[in-house]
Amino acid sequence: LNAAPERAPRQQVRFLPTPAPGGGGAVELVAASVPVLADHPLVRGPRFRKLKIGAGHRLDVKASGVFVLGIGHGNKLLTDLYNCHLTKVYTVDGLFGKATDDFSDTGNLVEKTTFDHITREKLERILAVIQGTNQKALLMYSNIDMKTQEAYELAVKGLIRPMGKSPPIITAIRCLQFALPEFQLEIHCLHETQQYLRKMVHEIGLELKSSAVCTQVRRTRDGVFTVDDALPRTQWNLQSIQEAIRNCQLKVEAELEKTLA
Repeated sequence: LNAAPERAPRQQVRFLPTPAPGGGGAVELVAASVPVLADHPLVRGPRFRKLKIGAGHRLDVKASGVFVLGIGHGNKLLTDLYNCHLTKVYTVDGLFGKATDDFSDTGNLVEKTTFDHITREKLERILAVIQGTNQKALLMYSNIDMKTQEAYELAVKGLIRPMGKSPPIITAIRCLQFALPEFQLEIHCLHETQQYLRKMVHEIGLELKSSAVCTQVRRTRDGVFTVDDALPRTQWNLQSIQEAIRNCQLKVEAELEKTLA
C-alpha cells in the first residue's frame, strides 16, 4: 500500500511577497496556490503504519488449499461468516497398507498390513455408513424439529446446519479415485480440523481390516470461497488483492443476508 502511487498533495492559498512591477525594491503580496507541506511524504511519513489482518479457518502445516483472510473491516465479516457455520470441502488422499503415529505418511511407522482384499465397493460401503451416522448427528445438533415448516424451508435453502458449537460433522463424503493402494476422497464437513480428517482415513483403514495413512489434505472450498477465488503466492500484490476483494464482495453479502437473516 505504501508503495502504491499517492494522490496529489492538497493545495492552499498563500500570499507570497513578490517584487513590485515598478522596481525600486518595493514588495507586494500576491496570492498563490502552494502544496500543503503536511501532506509531503518526508513530513507525514508512511501513510499506513498499522493494518489489521485476521485469519479465518486455519490450515495446519501439512495441509494446503483455500485460506481466507480478512483485512480491515473484513475482520468483522470473518466473524459473521464464522457464525454462519458454512460447509468446507476437502480432497483427502490416502494410502492403504501402513499406519503411523500421527496418521500421516510422514509420521513414525507403527505397522504394515495387507490391502489386496480391499475393493472400491467395500470402501464406498464404509463411506455410506459414515455419512449416514453424521447425518443423524447433523439433525441432532441443528435443534430443528424435522416435522415443522421451518425445517422444510431450511432444507430447501440448504441451511440445515448446527448454529452453535458441535463435534466435527461430515455432511457428505465420496470416493473420487481408487487405485490400490491409493485412494482419494471428497469430504464436506463442519467444525473439523485437518488432523481429524487424517484420523478418519486411519479409521477407514481399520474398518476395512487393514490400515491407512493420509498423504494429503487440501481444502477446495471454505464457505463461499473456492480455489478459483484464491491467490497463488505469485499474485500477492496490491492490484490482485483489490480485485479479489471486489470479486468476492457480492458473494459474501449474499451469503450473510441469506444465513443470518
